[in-house]
Amino acid sequence: MIMSLRSSLAVATLVVAFAIAGSAQARSEPRDFCPDRPGKGSPPCVMDVGRFQAELGLVDSAFSRGGGASVDDTALGGLELRLGLTPVLEGQLSWTAHERIRTKDRAAGTTSTISGTGDLTGAVRWSLRNPGGDGVSIALQPFVTAPTGADGIGGGMWQGGVIAPMSIPLTADWSLALSPELDARPDADGSGRHAGFALAGGVGRSVGPFALGAELWVDVDDDPADRVTSASFDLTAGWTPKALPDVQFDASAYVGLNRATPDLELVLGVARRF
Repeated sequence: MIMSLRSSLAVATLVVAFAIAGSAQARSEPRDFCPDRPGKGSPPCVMDVGRFQAELGLVDSAFSRGGGASVDDTALGGLELRLGLTPVLEGQLSWTAHERIRTKDRAAGTTSTISGTGDLTGAVRWSLRNPGGDGVSIALQPFVTAPTGADGIGGGMWQGGVIAPMSIPLTADWSLALSPELDARPDADGSGRHAGFALAGGVGRSVGPFALGAELWVDVDDDPADRVTSASFDLTAGWTPKALPDVQFDASAYVGLNRATPDLELVLGVARRF
């Protein structure tokens, strides 16, 4: 209980400090609005110096059925804060306010539930080419995750990695996005760390105020006890109302492609630039 309280206070302190720092920065002419949401990949665009952005996962629900069990995993309040630090660098903080995992053993007729807050992740995104996300855009995004989450929800150990987001225009309307990722993840038995690999790749286009996308996502968790590969096909949509050019509402559906991946995941969220 004490650790949970300390973790919550630490998260609140970081969120307030991040917001204050954003308001104190000098502002420049705005780049195109470029949220991280939706989808599992990361865009290469970097926030303008001094601009602050909040992105909120309203609900993220994943459903798995198979092997005589059903698992419903629902996260609420997945918050990401972004701040432009230099013309080519931004800082990020992300945290999930509440996650609930309900597992039902259909054969035994038993149900178990765990819930709590998620881990706290800090990251920086460094643009190597075209920080506004226009043209061929490339960035590096190292991150580190602190084990602030509840037992069974968080990773339980410090971990980190690096993502290399990039986007490539294909035509006047279509673009290709890739997000290769390399991680150091905690072993299942808590004895050490192992490598993890992920790749999100997809195409997208804008249709008026809507941004539509389709992507494939693959994740390889090379745990010494059991190597697990997950994969999904994802459809995403974002809507930026004409009257609210710094706001995006989004929805996503992720369809699992193997037994190690949830059968279906549905996500709703919103992003707001200040």
